[in-house]
Amino acid sequence: MSTLQFTAPFVGAEWLKAHLNDDALVLLDASWYLPADNRNTQAEFEQQHIPGARFFDIDSIADPSSGLPHTLPTPDRFAEALQSLGITEGHTVVVYDSAGLLSAPRAWWMFRVFGWEQVAILKGGLPAWLRSGGDMASGLIESVSAPGLALPFRAELFADQNDVITATDTGDRQILDARSPGRFSGAEPEPRPGLASGHMPTAINLPFGKLIDHECGELLPAEQLRQVLVTQGVDLDKPTITSCGSGITACILALALFVLGRESVAVYDGSWTEWGSQQPDRVVR
Repeated sequence: MSTLQFTAPFVGAEWLKAHLNDDALVLLDASWYLPADNRNTQAEFEQQHIPGARFFDIDSIADPSSGLPHTLPTPDRFAEALQSLGITEGHTVVVYDSAGLLSAPRAWWMFRVFGWEQVAILKGGLPAWLRSGGDMASGLIESVSAPGLALPFRAELFADQNDVITATDTGDRQILDARSPGRFSGAEPEPRPGLASGHMPTAINLPFGKLIDHECGELLPAEQLRQVLVTQGVDLDKPTITSCGSGITACILALALFVLGRESVAVYDGSWTEWGSQQPDRVVR
């Protein structure tokens, strides 16, 4: 199986068209939306997806024992998921989502946490594919399987609650929060019930929407990203933890920093769903 060449972390629609039938490629639809959006992404996938794509279910490829939504699975559980998706050593994985750029970075980050470097995001997601005139398919995908894998764990890309507590107490890492300004300040309620409103001590608000060109659903060019981050008070040279509501859009911040050459940014997996329920005395409003 020959390795496919791309410029990390993105591929474009024309690149994907050229490689869509390549045996070295596995294409994943990682679409996800908040529960309040009341969307069935599995059903939407069955109705419409890029030909050959397989559905990457962020909510089920997770740790079922955590009590939190879609938290990172163990390496063994992730390896089982890859096996069921027909992914094995040598495959190049391309992920996309139906929003353009929302949840695909979460899948991209998960692969990187488990040492998978041959992973890219479809620039502009499904909307960009449709604009390019790309074909579409529907229906269920036949079950596939692949040999099992032994996956590493890149701890530097992952942050838990204790890491964040240390960061708030010592300042060893800056914390970037991808939620909206209203949620960050506590002026707006959280979409998940039972969570305190506000933010972590020392956190910097970096709403993920500021990093996206909403006309095309793509990440802003590197220099514009740099300008936005600096304007928001981000120190591009400081070790960083990203956070959000439940660990999805925090990965967009990690992606933006990756584009700017910061490849070891940690994502706080539990994010505000964990912090707002378990650390009420460490909430700033």
